Amino acid sequence: MTSIHGTEVLRYTAFSDDPAGGNPAGVVLDASALGETEMLAVAAEVGYSETAFITASEGRSLTVRYFSPKAEVPFCGHATVATAVALAERIGAGDLLFSTAAGEVPVTVAADASGALRATLTSVEPKVEEVPDAAVTEALEALGWPAADLDPAFAPRIAYAGARHLVLAAATRERLAALDYDFERLAAFMLSLDLTTVQLVWRASDSVFHVRDPFPVGGVVEDPATGAAALALGAYLRDQKLVTAPAVLTLHQGDDLGRPGVLTVELRADDPRIRVSGTGAVIPA
Repeated sequence: MTSIHGTEVLRYTAFSDDPAGGNPAGVVLDASALGETEMLAVAAEVGYSETAFITASEGRSLTVRYFSPKAEVPFCGHATVATAVALAERIGAGDLLFSTAAGEVPVTVAADASGALRATLTSVEPKVEEVPDAAVTEALEALGWPAADLDPAFAPRIAYAGARHLVLAAATRERLAALDYDFERLAAFMLSLDLTTVQLVWRASDSVFHVRDPFPVGGVVEDPATGAAALALGAYLRDQKLVTAPAVLTLHQGDDLGRPGVLTVELRADDPRIRVSGTGAVIPA
């Protein structure tokens, strides 16, 4: 735990039980006295892609806000996992309810077979929308990707399950690995469509995917493991009939950054909402 501007901040990684893997998040367990300006200042000082702030709590029901170093975001999956694991270490595993700007997000924390705490969160109602051709062209130009490098089986779409993400599929693992984009141009494009990240994906098998998430609108070149985008991808795959529910998908993210993480996405036949789960670990001071 560290103190930033007088606020106690925990640091956890999500979607890995190794502090050197997954996606780091700041966690403030008591932000009841902080205003928006103070929360943004803390998030900027922490420097992670997101920091979660618990602004109110009643038992195991909590109000949570999420800030990148540049702005508030409506929902963040990896910071939710990090916060849930931090809470479970203090008040015990079980069910939690996060009230977020995107809606209510149920979270369950339980120990897995290895004894590591695993958090599973359930998305708000997802939706998928078409993207104008001109927008896809601009995204590809900002990324430096030729259109021929896209997988034709995956139509570009904007998917939402708490935050908006543009889904683009690479035809090869090599294309996904070679990510070197125009930061300012992609940020401007994303702001024009209210996108949180661009979800870049390569399908390794029917149920295994490798993903990357540029996040310039948050002041971060790339997010190492993105729970909200994983939820959106699950919604996209079902909408496009690329996966049939019930299904469990494995997403590998962070490998190209040297911070490997694993996100497990579950689609249920009787529920349109998507679930994502992962472990978490404290990052030593």
